[in-house]
Amino acid sequence: MSWWGKLIGGAFGFVLGGPLGALLGAALGHSLDSGIKNLHVDGVDWSGGDTERVQAAFFTAVFSVMGHLAKADGRVSESEIQAARQIMDRMQLDDDQKRLAMGLFNQGKQPDFDLESVLDQFRKECHRRTNLLQMFLEILIVTALADLELHESEQKVLFQVADRIGFHRRQFEQLLAMAAAQQRYAGQHRQQMPQQPKGPTLEEAYQALGVEPSATDGELKKAYRRLMSQHHPDKLVAKGLPEEMIKMATEKTQEIRAAYEQIKRAREAA
Repeated sequence: MSWWGKLIGGAFGFVLGGPLGALLGAALGHSLDSGIKNLHVDGVDWSGGDTERVQAAFFTAVFSVMGHLAKADGRVSESEIQAARQIMDRMQLDDDQKRLAMGLFNQGKQPDFDLESVLDQFRKECHRRTNLLQMFLEILIVTALADLELHESEQKVLFQVADRIGFHRRQFEQLLAMAAAQQRYAGQHRQQMPQQPKGPTLEEAYQALGVEPSATDGELKKAYRRLMSQHHPDKLVAKGLPEEMIKMATEKTQEIRAAYEQIKRAREAA
């Protein structure tokens, strides 16, 4: 049973304490008022480190930090709220899950939101699962880039997040560049129409894989395999990615594969 199944069934098996637990509890209180029934959180004991605990921590952290990111410039615009809702739609959250996610999002917007404590606990809960931490950061980057522009205040928060969960500035900058390229590539790929066969450029394909056009075939394949391994949906879920977010991981692997195949075809035709 997933963390969400245990949550709505009242069979947690653990309590997610600390700042993440406080955020989840507050959001659950709101969600209960909005229609979620039969939640029994008090008096149970979640054992540390199991998959469901990590999934709950991931869900709680990603939506609360998403709210904090949206408020980075001092106000939350309608486009930022819409971007968060689009992420929820991509995750195919049901109405109850969306209420919980928006409750967490609103918690993150509050002036007393303790970003560093939330990130410290989240990193600890992940038990050095680097690919999971990277996916967390990438989801936040995708949210920040939803309006196709990264504001200085957003970049500052993203760097703070990256630094706190263990990514050096160079690693963050590489992830940011690749995520932006993958987002542009995916947008071009989805919008490609039969009467408009151009689609994504070869340059965008290279950027999406994080390699230079001068890379050898071996270097290209190595980069492709590394990215596919990092974003493999089953591996991420096994490490603690909430199952509700598997669609985003699947889309990511599809985009990576499409970019790799485009480059391969271009090289074979050269």
